[in-house]
Amino acid sequence: MKVTVENKKGLNKDVKVFVDKKTINSYMDEKYEEIKDTVNLKGFRPGKVPREILKRQFGKAIFSEVLDKVLKDTTTKALEENRIKPAGQPKLDLKTYGEDKDLEYVISVTELPKVELKSIDNLKFDEYIVKIDSTEADQRIKDIAKNQPNFKDAPNNAKASDKDLVIFDYTATVDGKAFKGGEGKNTQLTLGKDLFLKGFDKQLIGVKKDDEKVVEAVLPENFPEKDLINKVAKFSCKITSVKKPEETKIDDEFAKNLGAKDLNDLKSLITKQINDEYKNSLDRLTKNQIIKELEKFKVNEIPENLIEEEVKILSQGMSDEDSKNSRKNFEEIAKKRIKVGLILNEFGEQNKIKVTEQEIQTEIQKQVRMMPGQEKMVMDFYQKNPSAIASLRGTVYEEKIISLLKEKAKSNKKEISKNEAEKILKDSQKQELDQELKDQRKPKKKNDEKKLTENKSQSKPKKAKTITKKTKKVSKK
Repeated sequence: MKVTVENKKGLNKDVKVFVDKKTINSYMDEKYEEIKDTVNLKGFRPGKVPREILKRQFGKAIFSEVLDKVLKDTTTKALEENRIKPAGQPKLDLKTYGEDKDLEYVISVTELPKVELKSIDNLKFDEYIVKIDSTEADQRIKDIAKNQPNFKDAPNNAKASDKDLVIFDYTATVDGKAFKGGEGKNTQLTLGKDLFLKGFDKQLIGVKKDDEKVVEAVLPENFPEKDLINKVAKFSCKITSVKKPEETKIDDEFAKNLGAKDLNDLKSLITKQINDEYKNSLDRLTKNQIIKELEKFKVNEIPENLIEEEVKILSQGMSDEDSKNSRKNFEEIAKKRIKVGLILNEFGEQNKIKVTEQEIQTEIQKQVRMMPGQEKMVMDFYQKNPSAIASLRGTVYEEKIISLLKEKAKSNKKEISKNEAEKILKDSQKQELDQELKDQRKPKKKNDEKKLTENKSQSKPKKAKTITKKTKKVSKK
């Protein structure tokens, strides 16, 4: 095989490949040997069909398969030997080919640009360590206890009031007729939460143990019996118990019910969970900061075909007119994304970062745990969607690269309080919102831009409300 590389323009290259007919014929011989034992032709024993007969019967199909294999093998080898990393699918132009002929073809390819990583060690970023005060954990535990009240039997003849637990049996009818699902035993309702049917709770205010009460309620849109949706049902309720809430005692027993060894262990777990809540959000800020620093790195040329692909992704779901008006902005975004991707990928290759199957399975299990009750659905999704696995692999790969970048770059470690963490996150979210609003205010058409210029002194954009994202409360997973 002979290979000649010609620069066309910038990253675009023509790679001329010549494969002599002797090599082609050796591929053909291998293929004929491969198929001769499998061919059954009348008048010939298996494996004894003459080459000329095989050639007449299957020659064109065999040459087509051989040509595909030769092109695949030689194209890969030609690019690898000349250290050309293609940015997208190369195009092949066959010049000469055929049985018992030399093969000549040209690979037209856009290669990935060279990426300089010398300054990666000088990259700087902020790394936050949140110090959680013990009172934060105590307050969180109190909130958990408040949402998990204990109940004790109310005194005889005590009337049910808001926040009481009422236990009852019922039978229900619509237009005097019983229906499927219209019976219930030992049904429990905490009054005031309105979790059964809208307005049902309020009608149980004032009932006592052993009372009988008829409650009317409208059956909801999601009621299984479709012909009864939005109809008024009458529930004949027999009150079997009324219970009053009592303050939950926060002690070792309470902690054990939540899966901890004792109260001290629960406090440690809650402290770690609060810290993790802020750490995950702050780590995302750190990652964004690193990516913005990488955007400043110099890459001489971005392949046009990659820009075009990224613009198509950004334009998905838009009308042709909106897509055209947003083209320039999308191109800038695309260039930044591609640049960062090239740098991260080059860093990953130089440091031989790989993603193992075990890491993929671990990540899938994380996804499963995040959706309790839907574990099978999540597992089926990944088993039936190779593209989802590929996307997950890309995410894990990027996270491993970012993690190693943090080790090699210069971190500015900052120990901050919970309040300081909230302020940093709030300010970051405000900046993101302001940027979104700024992008939305960009004129879409030339005449819109003209009007904006003419009326600049008359109208000013209103200030946007700051949206503050609250941190999640502890949830048992």
